[in-house]
Amino acid sequence: MPTRLKNLVALVGSLGFYAWGGLNFLALFLASVVVNFVLIRFMDRAEGWQKRIYLIMSIVINVAMLFYFKYANFFLENASAVRQAVGGTPLTWEQVVLPIGISFFTFEKLTYTIDVYRGVNRPLKSFWDFMLYIMLFPKMIAGPIVRFHEIAGQLTDRRAFDTVDHKIAGLFRFAVGLAKKVLIANVLGQQADAIFAMVGGQAPDHIFGTTPAQVSPALAWLGALAYTFQIYFDFSGYSDMAIGLGRMMGFQFPENFNNPYVSRSITEFWQRWHITLGRWMRDYLYIPLGGNRVKTARLYANLWTVFILSGFWHGAAWNFIAWGAFHGLFLILDRLFLLRIYQRIGALSIIPTFLITVVGWVLFRAPTLTFALDYLKRMFAFSTVAGESLPYFTNEFWAALALAAVFSFMAALPRVERLELTLLADTHLRLRRAAVLSFTTAVLLLLSVSNIIGSSFNPFIYFRF
Repeated sequence: MPTRLKNLVALVGSLGFYAWGGLNFLALFLASVVVNFVLIRFMDRAEGWQKRIYLIMSIVINVAMLFYFKYANFFLENASAVRQAVGGTPLTWEQVVLPIGISFFTFEKLTYTIDVYRGVNRPLKSFWDFMLYIMLFPKMIAGPIVRFHEIAGQLTDRRAFDTVDHKIAGLFRFAVGLAKKVLIANVLGQQADAIFAMVGGQAPDHIFGTTPAQVSPALAWLGALAYTFQIYFDFSGYSDMAIGLGRMMGFQFPENFNNPYVSRSITEFWQRWHITLGRWMRDYLYIPLGGNRVKTARLYANLWTVFILSGFWHGAAWNFIAWGAFHGLFLILDRLFLLRIYQRIGALSIIPTFLITVVGWVLFRAPTLTFALDYLKRMFAFSTVAGESLPYFTNEFWAALALAAVFSFMAALPRVERLELTLLADTHLRLRRAAVLSFTTAVLLLLSVSNIIGSSFNPFIYFRF
């Protein structure tokens, strides 16, 4: 398209994309964008305390909208449980339906507001450019969280990135992300779901030829490992697809993952996992709370607060809060003594860090906190049960598990990490390399599309986010 029409085409495509997944909420979504744009324009023109009033109004409106749609059911369910515990009748209410992607676009509206207030960027003059920033479809429903100042210039002029090299590299990145999602994550996820369902007594016995009471520690660990790799390849696959699509359109989105399972501590894990969320929490929550400039006890309280809120952001349930508290605890333990131990054992520290992460993912995956604790008991039972041998799994599952392990841990090799950085950073392709990327892209797309057509299992595990 001509340069003057690129934003229009992207915006129309984004509106169509969101309407396809949630038409009922499109009007509400657009209304919130209009209100934010008007408030921020007023804020930019105001001075002193009036400027702060507009900032507070924008933040309150966005947080209230997120709170209502995402957390109303959680608080009402807990209020009902308390009421029943003291002898009252349970509450009845109409369950609130969650709009797709509300957490991600709420964070981006907050980012825009706060960046303009801080003077990091001038507000966009065009309402349509602002709407495009919020609604840009590649990153709308699963991230990465793109802060306004990271693409402010690209919203008005991205000719520098609108090249054939960028489009080829972007299409390759999209194909890699799609392959991660459907060829690895979906295959592992199907078996992980079955094992978790077995522990919960919700799956028919014939799935593995055993009963829920016979789920051995080995099978429980296999389910946890399958989910550990599923969520990484699923989430990083979505991010790769978003980054690739953005690059094809001339946008440079930030990286969201950097081989998190080769981390040597939970501190490093959060520098490599969902990087854009970690940076958002640091800049807009942790630092305003005082960051590292406070006394030690307050610093630990800040860390724990931020990660409990991070867990609550991921989902309105006690197990998500427990997952956030679990990671916050290990961040504190890192600062107290674990980092010194890890430094002594060197690369072997990848092993305990990975095991801690796996245990954390059980809290994240479980439907309830009680279920999570029961599942963890199965994992650490260290006793034999009837049917101790692993049930039959398909060769496709074992192949996906092996590929997941190889691709997750081979980045620990320095040469592999340098090669990956080169592939991500290189924006000028030679003809031979362009041909190799194009051929690889075609193969990955063919395999992925074939898998999608041949399988009915294609979960969207971030709907709750």
